[in-house]
Amino acid sequence: KQANKAVYNTMDEQKQSYCDNVYMTIAEQCKEGGVVEILDTFFGFLARRTDFYVGQGSKDCEQLVLKAFRLHKRQAEEKRAKEKAEAEAKKREKQAAAKAAAGDPRVQELTDAEAEQLQKELDAEKNKKSNNAPASSSTTAKESDNGEAATATTTKKKEGDGDAAEEEESAEDKGKMKPNAGNGGDYENYSWTQTLRDLEIRVPLPVKVKGRDLTVSITKSDISAGLRNQPPILHGQLAHHIKPDESTWTLDEGKTLIICLEKVNQMEWWGQVVTTDPVINTKKVEPENSKLSDLDGETRSIVEKMMYDQRQKELGLPTSEDQKKNEILQKFMKQHPEMDFSNCKFN
Repeated sequence: KQANKAVYNTMDEQKQSYCDNVYMTIAEQCKEGGVVEILDTFFGFLARRTDFYVGQGSKDCEQLVLKAFRLHKRQAEEKRAKEKAEAEAKKREKQAAAKAAAGDPRVQELTDAEAEQLQKELDAEKNKKSNNAPASSSTTAKESDNGEAATATTTKKKEGDGDAAEEEESAEDKGKMKPNAGNGGDYENYSWTQTLRDLEIRVPLPVKVKGRDLTVSITKSDISAGLRNQPPILHGQLAHHIKPDESTWTLDEGKTLIICLEKVNQMEWWGQVVTTDPVINTKKVEPENSKLSDLDGETRSIVEKMMYDQRQKELGLPTSEDQKKNEILQKFMKQHPEMDFSNCKFN
């Protein structure tokens, strides 16, 4: 039943330390086979000593293993990303300190005599250019002034139009919250962040608890979470549908409930978790750069095509669409050798 509800209870530190020691002993015995032998030993133990594969809940055993794998994989990736960010921050601090220690080059001040001589040279150069200018330059300058005035008027008008559009956008989004650093929201009882794929909700708990002290219910369209026998801290109808079988929760050091929800529609940003929450302004969301390997096949091919076309434009070369049209034209010309295309202009 707990597997069907996607519930994972976190062990306390003492039990976790004990289990780590047991697994270290097993790892010592499985040096030659490595991780593969450790996994084979563990799943073999389940087959020999439990009814994990053939018991009442055996139909869900594979899904249970996948959920546990995804949960710990996510935590490991987050830990690695945090350590990497901290290392990069320390590296930048060292570089800044080294640069400050090296000192910036100072500006050399000129004496009064040197400054006077430099000004004379600049004035002489300016007068020389003025004397060499053609007489007709006054007419050209006048036309240029008119052109600049017209350009300035047009630019000012465009800026005014842009300001009006910005005001209209601000009126439409009036009252919406600015997203936090994780493109989510910070509320009184909890905070949340999101990517296009999933959401992470963090609920601080008033006291240190264990997993059995919590009650969490996750369905396709609703969520409820809090302390057992207490009013829920988070409760309501979800703003959009999620995949309950791919969603999990865990307890961080007994003080924070972390809920991970996987979105059904992975091409949209959420403005809120539950419909009673304040709404964030999704127009101000700043997504992180994604790797092409993270995209599905169809989306990846579209992005690669866009990147290729952009690179071709920057180099002044034909885009993929231009190349396709040119291939069609060349094929047509070969099919009609009797026609003369030498004086034709193609768009």
